[in-house]
Order: sequence, then C-alpha cells, then structure tokens
Amino acid sequence: MKIHREGYLYIVIATVLWIGLAWLANHFIPDALFWLTASITFVLFLLWFWVVAFFRMPVRNMVHGESKIIAPADGKVVVIEETFEPEYFKEKRLQVSIFMSPINVHVNRNPVSGVIKYMKYHAGKYLVAWHPKSSTENERTTIVIGNDNGDILMRQIAGALARRICYYVKEGDVVAQNGEFGFIKFGSRVDLFLPLGTRVDVKIGDVVKGGVTVVAHNW
Repeated sequence: MKIHREGYLYIVIATVLWIGLAWLANHFIPDALFWLTASITFVLFLLWFWVVAFFRMPVRNMVHGESKIIAPADGKVVVIEETFEPEYFKEKRLQVSIFMSPINVHVNRNPVSGVIKYMKYHAGKYLVAWHPKSSTENERTTIVIGNDNGDILMRQIAGALARRICYYVKEGDVVAQNGEFGFIKFGSRVDLFLPLGTRVDVKIGDVVKGGVTVVAHNW
C-alpha cells in the first residue's frame, strides 16, 4: 500500500500535532491525572491514523475492457436514474452516483480510455454530498471522456467535509482506463452520466471499488 501525494502535507501536520500536543499534555498535566494525558495521546493517535488511512492507495488488480465502464471511485451506489444533464450534453442521460464516505479510498480513476473533450472546475458550496442541490451548487468539476463508443461525463462533487477537489487532466489529454484523474479530500461523491440504454451492472446500495468494479457494459 502507498500513500497518495495529496496526503503528505496533512500527514506532516497530523504528526506534528500528535507529538506536540502529547508532549504538552505530558509536561503540564499533573501526574495524578495520568489517565487524562493517556486519553489525549490516544485520541491524537487515532486522528493521525485516520489521516494516514484516508490517503492510502491500496494495490489492486485493475479490471480493463473496451466495452466496460469501471467504477471511478470507491463507495456506495446511491443513485441510478435517467436525468437531464444541463452543462454539457443538455439532454437526458443515465446518472450513476457513487458516495464516498470519509473512510473510503478517495482516488478518482478514469472509467474508460479516451480523450478529455471537456473539463471545467466550479467553485461552490459544501452541502452534504447527498443533498439534491449538491450536483449544481457544491464545489465540483465536470470532465467528459470521449472515444469510439461515445462520451461519458464524470462529475466530482465536494461534500460537507471536503474543501478541495484535485484534478489532474485538461482538455485534449489522452487518458487510460483506471488512470488517476483526480482526488477529493475528506468525503464526497462522483457522478457518471452515461448514454441512455447503457446496461448497468450495479444496483443502489452496492459497494464498489474504483478501478475494479464494472459499473456498466455495452455502452
């Protein structure tokens, strides 16, 4: 397992807080309150461990296939429905949404290979990721990948805890299936907008793994 580069600074900060505050507690809290010093140190360790775990990048056997649309993120499928996509397609598409909790791996991966045909970052609010208006009002990016099979739109949506979306692609880039296109810090959602008629291979409530789970076929 590796640590994602987006986590280096946060891990340093968490380490300094853990060591610094634990040292202060050990030196300034009376020995009679040893239990309090131990509790503070333990809580700080748990915070440090969570930060490290959040930015983990586990080794995986990635799934590939031209006719397969692979999950772009870890999490739970919370939406599968036909909906109007107003930003790029301006028509109805099949939306599949994956909610990432703070304990999920937060690397975002390309569901297919192709060319980045559209990319735009939107500043915005930080409503909870499952809020109906989060798709249009939260901080988000819109990325469209196109190939011979058609176009797929991906939307990174920041959640209530997330305060920064990271993205690593721009229009015109040629990208490979399961390659990294971004990262969202501390809780979020990724929406896929697929052509109508796409065969979906997951259902609401399914837990998926980025780069591994096949979300849809024959698109």
